[in-house]
Amino acid sequence: MTAEELLEIYAEGERNFPKAQLTRADLKGADLSGINLQGANLREANLSGADLTGANLTKAYLQSANLTGASLTSANLSKANLTSSNLTNANLDKANLSGANLISTNLSGASLFQADLNRANLTNANLTGANLAQANLTATILSGVQFLEANLNGCKLRSVDLQRSNLSGMKLIDVDLSVADLGEANLKKACLQGANLERSNLQGANLMGADLSRANLKKADLTNARIYGWNIENADFTGAIMPDGEIYQPETSDGELHQPETSEKLSQKVTSMTRKIIRTDKAPAPVGPYNQAIAATGTMLFVAGQIAIDIRLNDIVYTDDVAKQTEQVMANLEAILTEAGATWLDVVKTTVFLKDMNDFAAVNAVYAKYFDAETAPARACVEVSRLPKDVLVEIDCIAVI
Repeated sequence: MTAEELLEIYAEGERNFPKAQLTRADLKGADLSGINLQGANLREANLSGADLTGANLTKAYLQSANLTGASLTSANLSKANLTSSNLTNANLDKANLSGANLISTNLSGASLFQADLNRANLTNANLTGANLAQANLTATILSGVQFLEANLNGCKLRSVDLQRSNLSGMKLIDVDLSVADLGEANLKKACLQGANLERSNLQGANLMGADLSRANLKKADLTNARIYGWNIENADFTGAIMPDGEIYQPETSDGELHQPETSEKLSQKVTSMTRKIIRTDKAPAPVGPYNQAIAATGTMLFVAGQIAIDIRLNDIVYTDDVAKQTEQVMANLEAILTEAGATWLDVVKTTVFLKDMNDFAAVNAVYAKYFDAETAPARACVEVSRLPKDVLVEIDCIAVI
């Protein structure tokens, strides 16, 4: 299909063009609002200035496409391939870019207000001057990203890896960086007012002159962080490991601070949880929602194997449906984790026991709903001859809190 043919049919009222072949098509400035281009091939297409408001570009192939100044407000670009594309000054407010491939994409000056970038790959992307206010970047891959003068206020950066990133002087007001890895990151003079840094790794980070007023640093690891001149007014350090290695002690009821504990006492005391994903190309890569290994410290929680018992019935449910049984198993595990003050993000290891390994795909599909591939725990899966009450699946887990 040529660009002219598409525009002619679109003008007649047709909006559905799934899997259209539009390589190098010139659609500059075209009005394509509400169009369905799911799975379409738009490699090297010229869409600069085009109106794609509300368009469906799910799994579309847009490698090296020119989208400069394009309007993609509320567009669906889930799992789209935008490698090396140009989105300079594009409007992507409230767009769905979850799972999208944005490697080496130019997003300088783009507006991504409240955009969903959950699990997207932004390796080496250019976000200079981009507006990411309130955007969701949970578990997004951000290796080599350029953030200069980007607006990240209020965005979700939960569980991201920002080791050694340069975020100096940046405005990160009310940002959610919980469970993020900021080891050795440069946050000098950064504004982190009201930021959520709970359980984040800040080992060796440069926080000199940073504004952390009202920030949540519960159970964060600040070992060897540089803190000269930082502002920590009304910040919460409950259970945090401070730069000198001491566990932070809140004030007593009479206003006096606890005396620093000895090394012997500290060795007996529960420390805050730190969590690091282990990856190496010298071992087989994960082929599902799990990681090769997790390094963690803290209180270990061993959850017994759970089967598909519904406590309301006190009996096994869905005896012939392994997917439904898995959903019940995960619900039971979640109830126990919650009671212990843990979440799925605290889980570091699971074991899946199957009556029949042919059920693996169905079980894995349900399991994957609970874990992001980038932060998922290590996992083992085995087939066994028989399970309690002849269920089809049993799962146990280990968490660190």
